[in-house]
Amino acid sequence: MMHVKKASDLFSNGFNCSQSVFAAFANDYGLDEAQALKLACGLGGGMGCTARTCGAVTGALLVLGLKYGSSRAEDKDSKPLTYRKVRDFIEEFEKRRASIECRRLIGTDISSPKGFAEATEKKLFKTICPQIVEDAADILGKMIL
Repeated sequence: MMHVKKASDLFSNGFNCSQSVFAAFANDYGLDEAQALKLACGLGGGMGCTARTCGAVTGALLVLGLKYGSSRAEDKDSKPLTYRKVRDFIEEFEKRRASIECRRLIGTDISSPKGFAEATEKKLFKTICPQIVEDAADILGKMIL
């Protein structure tokens, strides 16, 4: 639950969805918050505001890489384990949210100036996105404990 609050606080303080989820967990794996925020910055808004894979999802997948990923070529077990954990996360996220795609989750395509303006006007970044960030952090927290 601590990670969910941390992710929520980061998001409410102006960090994007990916940064918020990733940085909430990164310290647990030896990565400081500033590094985590920088690494995940480009993944917000569905990867560079292209409205594709949700940033909260990509942030969570980065955490799974920190926990389960391989760093040695001869490690033949970590990659399939990490892929399985990624699929498990996506499956659980889709149970809650029906999609991992930003444009579907928030109901508008923020990749265009018109869509971004619509999302801002409708306050989607303040109403829908915080819930998505919390869901991603909650699922992730339950998976890695």
